[in-house]
Parts: sequence; structure tokens; C-alpha cells
Amino acid sequence: MDRLPLPLEGITVVAVEQAVAAPFATRQLADLGARVIKVERVDGGDFARGYDTAAHGLASHFVWCNRGKESIALDLKDPRGLDLVRRLVADADVFVQNLAQGAAARLGLDAATLCAAHPRLVAVDISGYGASGPYADKRAYDMLVQCEAGLVSVTGTPEQPVKAGIPAADIAAAMYAFSGVLAALVRRGTTGRGGPVQVSMLDALAEWMGHPLHHSMHGGTPPARTGLAHAVIAPYDAYPTADGGRVLLSVQNDREWRRLAEHVLGRPELGTDPGLATNAARVADRARTDELVGKALGALTADEAVARLEAAGIACARLRDLWEVAEHPQLAARDRWREVDSPAGPLRALLPPITLPGGDEARMGEVPALGQHTGALLRAVGMTDDEIAALRRDGVVA
Repeated sequence: MDRLPLPLEGITVVAVEQAVAAPFATRQLADLGARVIKVERVDGGDFARGYDTAAHGLASHFVWCNRGKESIALDLKDPRGLDLVRRLVADADVFVQNLAQGAAARLGLDAATLCAAHPRLVAVDISGYGASGPYADKRAYDMLVQCEAGLVSVTGTPEQPVKAGIPAADIAAAMYAFSGVLAALVRRGTTGRGGPVQVSMLDALAEWMGHPLHHSMHGGTPPARTGLAHAVIAPYDAYPTADGGRVLLSVQNDREWRRLAEHVLGRPELGTDPGLATNAARVADRARTDELVGKALGALTADEAVARLEAAGIACARLRDLWEVAEHPQLAARDRWREVDSPAGPLRALLPPITLPGGDEARMGEVPALGQHTGALLRAVGMTDDEIAALRRDGVVA
């Protein structure tokens, strides 16, 4: 049986993008076979290139979000640079931008303007707060939107709210932009027309706040911040083990509590103790519940604790640090790691989570150097070497 090609082969994407939200969206498209042309500033490129040097001298954010793309460095403030972007867009299927609010419109690169000129184009505007309303022009970065969307209010301990450890607002917007492009391409296949796609970071993350938001709006009270513990289930928390590890377990019903009491705590009588037999009782006396579970797991190594919990049919997990995740036995057993080329040499990267059995594997192309493909892309739109050299001398391209 013939293998299926990647679903986005033949699709060309032009992206005027920076940071995380748009680059992570277009990386998904590149992984699925699209050709992604990344338009960067001539003076340093995407500013995420300068966030850190952790990935063998390259920025970890940039490496994560930009594999498989072609980089062209242009000065969009120069009419000649802007004209080059328009020439690239004329042959593209998708355009994505996440410039500061209003900047794309001033350049004529907003979705509405481009789609009016190119009816088959799918054009995406990613913003912080949307194109209208009192927050439309407010500067938006990930942690700021985490605060505005209420994520910080439900994350942390009773004493201290904390931000998520990943750029949750950026990722949420990226994934809705990605799925929005796919939906618009499907619609184009049936109607022949592309059209604008609008995604805001606040809209995206507010949607992800669905459970605590509905709990508050309809139940009257926001869920408590409980660190690693569950607000309304006990025991559902992480407990220290004898070897310095931590194991998180989750008891979902009273039958599981009885199994935990007998097979892990070694005290079957606790399964029917009126003060512990129901989840409501265990939550009401969380201190006693946690003391009993903590004492039992504290006498075991992490390996022993996990083995005993799994034998009793209790859901559990190790609390892993990032080095342990990089060596996770499940990821290794399922062959989820690949190497991606970059200006700093090969770098480990995870296969994207979307697996399409029977088809080609995700295209995990190299991480580009700034302007690595400028010459080839300009020649492809009909420019001569002399014209390209003149643009380089004038600082219009790099």
C-alpha cells in the first residue's frame, strides 16, 4: 500500500512573525509538510533569537518554534522590502502575522486587506486582545495575558498565585491559529475562497479557563489554589518518598480508598473508618488523610511506591524534573525523539504530537540561520543577483 504524503505538502505559508504565538503555529504547519517562509527583521531577526543561548548557543524558544522554515530578512519599513513581501504573498496559500496591534494594517499586511487582494489566501491576524474593544491597543505578552485571563489566580498555593511555567497564552493562541488555518483551508477546498482568521491570546486562554470559569460563574466560588493537591478530591497530591523523590497519587472514589488502605497503607480498617470512608470526609480532614498517606509512602523509595500503587490499581505518577522528562522511558520506548539540524549542529527534538499512521513522518526540518534563504527566495521571485546585491548594500535585505 502506498504511503500517504504529509497533508500540507504543496501549501506555502508566509509569516511575518516573532516570539512564540505565530512561530509555534506556523511550525505545526511546517511539520505537516507546508513550506513556511519566515520574514524576519534585518537587524537581528525575530527577537526570540536573543532570549537566551541555552540550546548550544541558540535561543531555546527559537529552536522550539522555528524548525523547518526558510528565513528571509527584510526591512519592511523600506518600500522595496514591503514590496518583496507582497510578491511572496501573491504566490502563497496562507499568511500569518503577529505584529503589534495596528502595525500590520499600516503596512497593508492585515488579513482583511490581503484577503481582499487575494481571494484564495487564508490570512491570520494573531493579537493580544483582539482588533476592537478597550484593550485592543494594549501591549500583550504571555504573562500579562495569563493574569488578565485569570490563569494566575487559580495556579499556585493558597498563599501565593503563580504563573504557569510555560507560555500558556502564547501556546493557546498558536494552537487556535493552527486549527483555524486548517479549517479555513478545508473551507477553501469546498468554496474556492480563503478568508481572514482572527485569534487573540486573551480569547484563547479564556477558553482554556473553562472549568474554573464555569465553576465560579455558575457555582458561585472560584476553585481554591491548592498547589499540587486537588481542591475537591483527597488524597490527590504529591508525597515525598524515602529516596528524595515525590510520587503523586489520585484516589477517585471510595472503592479505591479501600484498596489504598489495605494494599499501600497496610491498614484495611481505615477503608471503613467513618472519618475517612468517603471523599467528603477525607477532604474535610485532609490533614489526617495526607498524614496517613505521607507516612506510608515516606517509608518507600519512589520505585517501590509506584510499584505498590500500581499493584493496588491506584493511579499515580512520578514528579519528574526536566532532565528526567528528556529521558522518559515512555518517550524512548515509542521512539519519539529525532535530531533536527541547526546552525549549532544537531539538536534533539520531539516528534509533534499529531501522528498520522500510514503516511510520511512529520517533516522536522532544520532551524534556519537569520536570512539563510534570502538569496534563493529573491531569485525565485525574479530578482537578479545584481538587484539582490544592491538591496544588501542598502540594508533592505540581509
